[in-house]
Amino acid sequence: MKALHAFMLLAGLSCAVPAVAAEGGTMWPDTPRARLELETLIATLDARLLSHPSATLTLEGWCRDHDLAPVAHVVARRIAGVVRVPSAEQRRELAVGPDEAIAYRRVALACGGRVLSMADNWYVPSRLTPAMNDLLSRTDTAFGHVVADLHFTRRTLDSARLFAPLPDDWERRGLPPPGAGRIAIPAEILRHRALLYRQDGLPFSEVVETYTGAMLDFPPPPADGPSK
Repeated sequence: MKALHAFMLLAGLSCAVPAVAAEGGTMWPDTPRARLELETLIATLDARLLSHPSATLTLEGWCRDHDLAPVAHVVARRIAGVVRVPSAEQRRELAVGPDEAIAYRRVALACGGRVLSMADNWYVPSRLTPAMNDLLSRTDTAFGHVVADLHFTRRTLDSARLFAPLPDDWERRGLPPPGAGRIAIPAEILRHRALLYRQDGLPFSEVVETYTGAMLDFPPPPADGPSK
């Protein structure tokens, strides 16, 4: 597996590569080591998101682990004026008829000053409690926090990697040479589409979550490892 291969190579790379934080923009120098580290980080993030039912809690854990904010609490900044009607396919996936109400919410999920994810959420109000619907309609509480009492499960429908720090054939051709400057991390690095289910097996939400380059907005670890 590429992530495991990247991790093993990281352990053997020269410690002479400096980990210098940029004054602005990306903090990752364009070195083979940094590209391997980013490859491993993205694979780790992807695995965490795919294995946990709540993206909100996963984002809070990532924010805490990498010191992205003084307090690792995710809020959903609602984006007004965006309306996306559910498709016939989404209605089938949510197991609702053509006349069942489906609400839509687009939010920027932020931890501190960093927007970590843009989320589109189609949910079935009749399958939530009145208190949950009230919070979703009038507050910036993240969806995962609002519906936590449902003890929901998650089934991923699609998963896409939008940023590859290493070329597809790096395992055969070797690591790319160092470049000048910093690695350009794009605005979007991962995208997931998933269904959320109540404990009785009834789906109540379909989400499309696009994770941003701000997930990697922290300095690389020291080349010689953590200090003792």
